[in-house]
Amino acid sequence: MNFNTVLEFESKIAEYYGAPYAVATDSCTHGLELCIRHQGIKKITVPTRTYVSVPMLSNKLGLELEWDENEWLDYYYLGDTNIIDAAVYWKEDGYIPGTYMSLSFQFQKHLSLGRGGMILFDNKDSLDTLQKMVYDGRKPGIPWRSQNIDIMGYHYYMTPETANNGLEKLEDAKQRTPRQWLWNEWPDLREMDVFK
Repeated sequence: MNFNTVLEFESKIAEYYGAPYAVATDSCTHGLELCIRHQGIKKITVPTRTYVSVPMLSNKLGLELEWDENEWLDYYYLGDTNIIDAAVYWKEDGYIPGTYMSLSFQFQKHLSLGRGGMILFDNKDSLDTLQKMVYDGRKPGIPWRSQNIDIMGYHYYMTPETANNGLEKLEDAKQRTPRQWLWNEWPDLREMDVFK
């Protein structure tokens, strides 16, 4: 097992969603973070009801945060960006062209791997950059000492073991009907002290 396993898993998920490209990550939130960094986003709009780590990105990355009180279903955009939090979205051919969709494989999600995520996108120019960003600025499969690291990277890659688990569970996940998550299953984050 090696990083070719991760590439295979990326390819299978991209094919299922109908996305040209995919980059595996260690979590959906880190996928969102990489997309924000890649595009130089300065402001995000986040639903008042979502997972707590998403608005925390504003503090981590020094972004302006705006709350959105609208109800959402399946996924939502981070405001006026083309970045989508698709953590609970499982749909064949569900990729939305022109976007960066971040998926989750956390243990409660439809394809439950314990942890992990994936960025789906169709901009070929972003492929090399996101592959490097997720993997400490380096290209996977090549010893890092043999590379001239030319981009800031983050230790957000998916392990081959997680990818292999995903490949083993994928066919079953394709056959099962996904749970329909409702926006009000999350608390209003504005009521938490950390966001006051």
